Amino acid sequence: MEQHRFLLKADWPGGRNDVGFIETSNLKTKISIPTEMDGPGIGTNPDEMLLGAAATCYIITLAAMMERRKIPVESLTQESEGIVEVDKGVITYKKIIHRPKVILERNCTADQIETVKQLTERAEKSCMISRAIQGNVEIGLEAIVELAN
Repeated sequence: MEQHRFLLKADWPGGRNDVGFIETSNLKTKISIPTEMDGPGIGTNPDEMLLGAAATCYIITLAAMMERRKIPVESLTQESEGIVEVDKGVITYKKIIHRPKVILERNCTADQIETVKQLTERAEKSCMISRAIQGNVEIGLEAIVELAN
């Protein structure tokens, strides 16, 4: 069995509203509680990072699936939204909604268009991060698949 290890170093100076720092091999940023939760809102925060992990995993998985099937993609963009609920002081990450927009080259066939629609669903179930949070955070999908003009 092959394993990959990822290391994150964190430095937190003290209290709730302080500003810390995280570093990985490819990410270095300040961290704090977001302003939406009465924090300083400097750098990123766990809510954005979970959303970023889920969104990047999804879009990369979808791109790889389309590439393996040699589907001619003109562009692939995405917006993702995270919904966090605060109820009586308990904070819960409720839902992530991915909104990918796949623009296929004009010469795509009807079968390829249908395949891409199926892949948008399959990518969410195949993504490592989606599988890791499954049962804890609901994942929604609002995909658009179109032919280029």
